[in-house]
Amino acid sequence: MPINEFKAISTFAKAVELGSIRQAALAQGVSPQAASQAIAQLEQHLGVRLLHRTTRHLALTEEGQNLLESMQPALAALDRALASARQSKEGIAGPLRIVGPRTSFAEILMPVLDEFCQAHPGIQPDVHLDDGIGNWVQDRVDIGFRIGASPQEGVIGRQLFPIQMIVCAAPAYLAAHGMPHTLEDLATHRCSVYRHPATGKVSAWYLTVDGKVEHRQMSPAFATNDSELELQAVLSGQVIGQLANFSAASHIRAGRLVPVLVAHLSTHIGLHIYYGNRTAQPRRVRAFLDLAIARLLDCPAYVLSGKELASAAQGARRALSKGAVARP
Repeated sequence: MPINEFKAISTFAKAVELGSIRQAALAQGVSPQAASQAIAQLEQHLGVRLLHRTTRHLALTEEGQNLLESMQPALAALDRALASARQSKEGIAGPLRIVGPRTSFAEILMPVLDEFCQAHPGIQPDVHLDDGIGNWVQDRVDIGFRIGASPQEGVIGRQLFPIQMIVCAAPAYLAAHGMPHTLEDLATHRCSVYRHPATGKVSAWYLTVDGKVEHRQMSPAFATNDSELELQAVLSGQVIGQLANFSAASHIRAGRLVPVLVAHLSTHIGLHIYYGNRTAQPRRVRAFLDLAIARLLDCPAYVLSGKELASAAQGARRALSKGAVARP
């Protein structure tokens, strides 16, 4: 008959500790018969008698005493390992593996991560930002962020906020080149395009036309695979570009950028957070997940209201009509 050595050894050690096979059975949640059989199988497997049994007492044989002394350090180490595993699940400390997009994401993640680490100094963040698609299961990811839907099976996702793709220009650009009023006007403007760093492909502009999202390839006056550089090019007045709200919102509110063609703004994708089964997660992962959702869900710092967009566009039009260079 096959023997479960670990179960038999633990039953033997517990019986010696408590002085009773019945008490060992209760402690392990098995029947006294099962506990007695486990010890008997261990004795048969080793070919020695480990315990002298009477109705009321247990006593170690010499072989049992030698076995117990030999295995006690290993049992103590196992207890420490199990306690450590339980603590890592229950405590807010230890490694926290996070993945997310490289493009413009650091400024979104860092305030949340900083707040979490300030509250829990024992956290050890391990953050990997990459615009490519990895395998979150194989990479042992705790929390994942992604723009758009996850390609991974077996993960739970929740949209944090919509990505507003906004056509923007600096006031200096509009003063020099005029404001486009229709999508067709863009053909006469200096447009920037984003080249995806993982694929090398030029991204189309996403524009809402008659309630549907259209992909339009623009003739580029400026192309880059770095979103921050594209933002700086638009801010400098060199080009007009389509920027995501989390990059453009603060500049629009400060007047450094002007939203144009607002009626064609697209919100077809969003920033999502992904995670595994909450019941099996360590407490540190659940706590960070809760904080990230609390801070980023429909975050007003990144999402511009329709009123804000309309007001910024109208203000720019008024300024142009009062003294800007004539439209081309």
